Amino acid sequence: MSDYPHLRLRVILSADTFIGPGKADLLQGIDDAGSIAAAGRRMGMSYKRAWMLMETMNAYFGEPLAIASKGGKAGGGALLTPKGKQVLACFRRIEARTARAAAKDLAQLSALREPGAIDAA
Repeated sequence: MSDYPHLRLRVILSADTFIGPGKADLLQGIDDAGSIAAAGRRMGMSYKRAWMLMETMNAYFGEPLAIASKGGKAGGGALLTPKGKQVLACFRRIEARTARAAAKDLAQLSALREPGAIDAA
C-alpha cells in the first residue's frame, strides 16, 4: 500500500509560529528519549536547531514545553512539562481527526490516478 496521497498538517498558531509534524516529532522524541539532543539526532537535526524550535514553541505557549537538566557526571536530559504533553496530545488528536475526515477523499484521489502514471518530481 502506498503512502500517497497523504496529508501533512501544519497548525498556524500566529503569523510567524506554527506546529507541524516536525515540532510534534521533536516533542515526542524528547518524551521518548529524555533528551533534546537525542530527539534532534533521531530527526537528523542539530542540537542548536532542536533548541531553536523548542524556544519558538516555549515563547508562543508562554512557558517551557520541555525542561532540560545540565550534563555532568550523571549526564543531562530533558523532560516534557505537563503543558508540553498537552500540546503534543492536542496536535496528535488534530492530526488523527484530520486524517479520518480526509480518508475517503484521499482514497478517491488515489483511485482517480491513471495506471502507469509517473510521479511528478
